[in-house]
Amino acid sequence: MMPDHLHVILYVTCPMDVSIKMVVRGFWQGAKKHGRDYSASVNPHSMRDNERSLAEPIFTEMPFIRPMSHKGQLQTMIRYVQMNPQRLATKKLRPGFFCVQEGIEIGGRTYRGIGNAALLQAARFVPVHVRRTMTDEAMHGDNTRLRDYMNGCVLAARKGAVMVSPFISDKEKDVMAVLLAEGHPIIYIADNGFGNYYKPSGNLCDSVAAGRVLIISPWEYDAQKRHVTREECVAMNRMAEEICDTIASDSRKEDNQ
Repeated sequence: MMPDHLHVILYVTCPMDVSIKMVVRGFWQGAKKHGRDYSASVNPHSMRDNERSLAEPIFTEMPFIRPMSHKGQLQTMIRYVQMNPQRLATKKLRPGFFCVQEGIEIGGRTYRGIGNAALLQAARFVPVHVRRTMTDEAMHGDNTRLRDYMNGCVLAARKGAVMVSPFISDKEKDVMAVLLAEGHPIIYIADNGFGNYYKPSGNLCDSVAAGRVLIISPWEYDAQKRHVTREECVAMNRMAEEICDTIASDSRKEDNQ
């Protein structure tokens, strides 16, 4: 149980007449009913029928359901749930890096961010964008370009570049995993804004606390958002290139003054 949400892992041990979605929806509706009944019992005078709608709801969003169908997913999810309180504690211990920073302007675009904004003062920035042609070639047996590109991203980080990307594709996520494991700084472009209790997960959370990551987003937080669209993917990749080009251009102007 977290301050603003609840994680539940359901084990299906026998065939059911209804889907998992129906089970979760039933729990969701049942919990809301219990919440209304409890509010009425502890404060009956303010909970007359015509005022019942004023009670604080137990849940304000529809449940998000993620079926586990591949080997290793369940243990990964259990570990994620177990680590959630620790990540919240880390956020409270290092509040500066986890506070939402408003009005981060880069190249005429305004972002909100979490993490170390001082990374924007670095000397060199390199975007990470694994092209579809690279993965297509790899699927057909020639992974030379893909391998060289991914290795090149890691080598650029080892030479001091700050890597910038939304890290959308699996191969981009693989690059990010190596960068985080080796302790390199990154600027991560998120497809959604930051809610009141936002905290990154896994190694990303630890890297934010250590000052090695800046997470930025040009969008306001949308509680209903579940999936990133292709248009947003294209826009975020452009933002990564824009950030690198803009900061590099500003640095050259300062050097010439």
